[in-house]
Amino acid sequence: MALIAGELRVDSDNRIVIVASRWNPRIVDALIDGAQNALLAHGVTPDAIDVVRVPGAWEIPMVAARLAASGRHAALICLGCVVRGDTRHYEHVADGCAQGLMRVSLDYRVPVLNGVLAVEIHEDALARAGGTHGNKGADVAVAALEMIDLWRKM
Repeated sequence: MALIAGELRVDSDNRIVIVASRWNPRIVDALIDGAQNALLAHGVTPDAIDVVRVPGAWEIPMVAARLAASGRHAALICLGCVVRGDTRHYEHVADGCAQGLMRVSLDYRVPVLNGVLAVEIHEDALARAGGTHGNKGADVAVAALEMIDLWRKM
């Protein structure tokens, strides 16, 4: 039986884009740093990484779709943070963003990694942006490299 799996290999011809919201900057900036540091640590050159900032998590899928349509990037790393508040707005934004990112991935057949945190309280986000739960930006960056390699193999 054949096993096909992505590995942590970097192809110098591949560009990666990080699409990140400006909302909750303390958290999102830490996620971006984690993603960039992980990519660089695995051999991606700085000039192969693009960063696009958008107002909030709601805008990430539409910008991701435009970037995916361009065909310039081997993977899209999407980062943001949505914190539950007193209204249902949290559910609309978090769920809409996740569904939109999946749609972009399926429609354009490019790896789209969802690093948009959807948390109950800010402390949960801080724990996932370099705190006790690591850095989810770094985690999705590593997953992006594996997916790029898997895509190549398939």
